[in-house]
Amino acid sequence: MPSETINYLELPCANIAKTKTFFSDCFNWQFTDYGEEYTAFDAQGFTGGFYKSINCSTQATGGCLVVLLSDNLEESLAKVKANNGIIIQEIFDFPGGRRFHFTEPSGNEFAVWSQI
Repeated sequence: MPSETINYLELPCANIAKTKTFFSDCFNWQFTDYGEEYTAFDAQGFTGGFYKSINCSTQATGGCLVVLLSDNLEESLAKVKANNGIIIQEIFDFPGGRRFHFTEPSGNEFAVWSQI
């Protein structure tokens, strides 16, 4: 078995304060700041951070799609909308479940999926 595993994920972020507020309010994420241009998160199923950048990560630009797992897809969709996330693809079926895609305040694309 290989010893190399995905350990950490870093994403670009144009507005760290707005991105932190979005994920805190929408998904209850906790952050640790390391100066004004970096914030880290953990205990979200994976560990990572957002770094200050004018770029963003979307599938259209070849970025990695981060997919969150939900127990209740409709409730997750409502939370994203209530916290000013932009829905770029409404809930759709795919082999294995259903999901939707959204962008957060810094423009990064995420998806949320559910098996039902």
